[in-house]
Amino acid sequence: MAKYTESKCRLCRREGAKLFLKGERCFKGTCAFEKRPVAPGQHGMARKKVSEYGLQLREKQKCKRIYGVLEGQFRTYYEKADRMKGITGENMLSLLERRLDNVIFRMGIGSSRSQARQLVTHAHFTVNGKNVNIASYSVKVGDVIAVKESKKDNKYFSEIKQMKVGAMPKWLEFNPETLTGKILALPTREDVDVQIAEHMIIELYSK
Repeated sequence: MAKYTESKCRLCRREGAKLFLKGERCFKGTCAFEKRPVAPGQHGMARKKVSEYGLQLREKQKCKRIYGVLEGQFRTYYEKADRMKGITGENMLSLLERRLDNVIFRMGIGSSRSQARQLVTHAHFTVNGKNVNIASYSVKVGDVIAVKESKKDNKYFSEIKQMKVGAMPKWLEFNPETLTGKILALPTREDVDVQIAEHMIIELYSK
């Protein structure tokens, strides 16, 4: 499967916004975007007039990069959201939030979505007692996500047990002592804190 292997900090600089792709590093002075908040490349500092299409494209690219999905997969989320009842843009963001790697990140088990994806693909979790190692697995209301019993003594998860639970999205709950979480409800637009103008993405795909 194809994946992005270049510097993630370049993606933030290209989109002109912090996408928080590097976990804790994004909150420190070593953040590349803080040091040089201009687009990468020879002409990164040049001022360019951006068309309506260009603005829509940048919103799409930003959303893809925040959630770490490629074009084909992202298009599939749009098409599925378009078939659902309700507002297409909000449906699409809800589907992205329901990805298992994003849920692990939201619970605070992974410091970034990419780290959470790695933990999932390395088969550290179960969903309703069954092993799941697919990062794009879509959770449902009532699903119970837990760290495998055989992994709970791992040094990384032992440290998670000692942490204090921070601000948790209202559609999730997580108990660090048992390393178990639960899906309480489906995420709504109010629960999505990413700075995305989803209507622009829908306009782009609707052309």
